[in-house]
Amino acid sequence: MKKPTLLVLAAGMASRYGSLKQMDGVGPCGEAILDYSIYDAARAGFGKVVFVIRGTFAESFKAAFPASRFGGKIDVDFVFQELDKLPEGFAVPEGRVKPWGTNHAVMMGATAINEPFAVINADDFYGFDAFKTMADYLTSLGEGSEGKYCMVGYKLYNTLSDFGSVSRGECVVDAEGNLTGMAERLGIKRLANGTVIYEENGEQKVIAEDATVSMNMFGFTPDYFAHSERLFKEFLADEANMANPKSEFFIPLAVNNLINNGKASMRVLTCDAQWFGVTYKEDKPDVEAKIRALIREGKYPAKLW
Repeated sequence: MKKPTLLVLAAGMASRYGSLKQMDGVGPCGEAILDYSIYDAARAGFGKVVFVIRGTFAESFKAAFPASRFGGKIDVDFVFQELDKLPEGFAVPEGRVKPWGTNHAVMMGATAINEPFAVINADDFYGFDAFKTMADYLTSLGEGSEGKYCMVGYKLYNTLSDFGSVSRGECVVDAEGNLTGMAERLGIKRLANGTVIYEENGEQKVIAEDATVSMNMFGFTPDYFAHSERLFKEFLADEANMANPKSEFFIPLAVNNLINNGKASMRVLTCDAQWFGVTYKEDKPDVEAKIRALIREGKYPAKLW
């Protein structure tokens, strides 16, 4: 069976972080978080990695992460997410500068992927167990597996930053371990009294700290691209979305639609992996310390490549 592919969402400019954090070194030999993801993916059984980037920093990104960097352990390809990459008949609204969101980024992989694939963020550390769990699920899929998607779920309290708010997809899971719904929660943070809240329409609402959340680690079969194209056209046809310069075509939006309309199912996978990430510059020292600890435990070599 063909090995699954890893699609890495690396087109964000990381405005809160202040630089291209995808390329920021956190390992002892200058490795970025992304290096650890590729290292884990290769040993978990992924055969190719496709980076979703933007033309404005393509040259520097390719220089930092050329195919030769990974020692032949995994094939490498690049695709581009640009504001004007829209279905025929649609144009970028005047004044729109914000990218169209995570699911628009996923759609860019259609030209490079023909096999089951996983999606991750470039700036999140997911851990080897997460990649192995995902790879095992995707490689187990046989003929007629279209629409049998999956995701790796994490507990919210393990994904917060001490230095500012974060966005997470809150998941509702049924007794069989399948996702029944996912809501994008913005502005999540822990208050001084320990309560965890998020913001919705200018209001603060409480969210359970042990809620299962998505960290954008999803597994799809290739039919997801066609579904996304159709749903993106519907999204753009909505005048409210076109009029709102901040509207985004999120992965949860597409997944919820497909689940609710019986087009797909999504198994929520669990594992022992430890998640951490750099949302803000102040997060970096903690990430560096955690990676050093994993190296001391023998889970990673001091020099990856």
